[in-house]
Amino acid sequence: MTATGVLTPTPDFTRDEFDHDNYEIIGGLKVELPPMSADSQGLAFELARHLTNHGVEHNLGRACTEVLFKLPLPVDRNRKPDAAFVPYSRWARGRPLPSTNAWDVLPDLCVEVISPHDSTDDIETRIEEYFQAGVRLVWVVYPRHERFYVYDTPAQVRRLTRADTLDGGVVLPDFRLPLAELFLQPPPQPPTPT
Repeated sequence: MTATGVLTPTPDFTRDEFDHDNYEIIGGLKVELPPMSADSQGLAFELARHLTNHGVEHNLGRACTEVLFKLPLPVDRNRKPDAAFVPYSRWARGRPLPSTNAWDVLPDLCVEVISPHDSTDDIETRIEEYFQAGVRLVWVVYPRHERFYVYDTPAQVRRLTRADTLDGGVVLPDFRLPLAELFLQPPPQPPTPT
């Protein structure tokens, strides 16, 4: 690229203008989210792709990533799961998506893909809020450890590894995904003693 083709920011460009969508609403306040790691973003996208393919093929719904949802809770909560599945029963197939910042629909499934900046306390709070709002299934994924936690309720959880097959439970009947397909690279093996 020649020097004339290089893009440079304008002097009046601010960080707030650039990061305008990296937030949630907690108790009526705009709270900035830490950035997702590249591996977590990639995994969330791949998972959403599998969910959408299954949902559309079976006329169930569609998945999305990094969308702000207005949760129907007694306190003001707009949460942004890393991926979510919205059934056609809650948002009709072909209905245009809203142009608002927060989508006023409740997903059946919320997915949190753990990044280095995520805290356990925040993840536990999210799981509780999702279920209080009426979400039917929550998945929490640890990409670096290749672990997948399936929450059917806040207290009922199953732990899966890359050797297991993920199912969609009551939310996505007949959905099956061998986790080895999601965790493409096998984890590094410790060196063998000589």
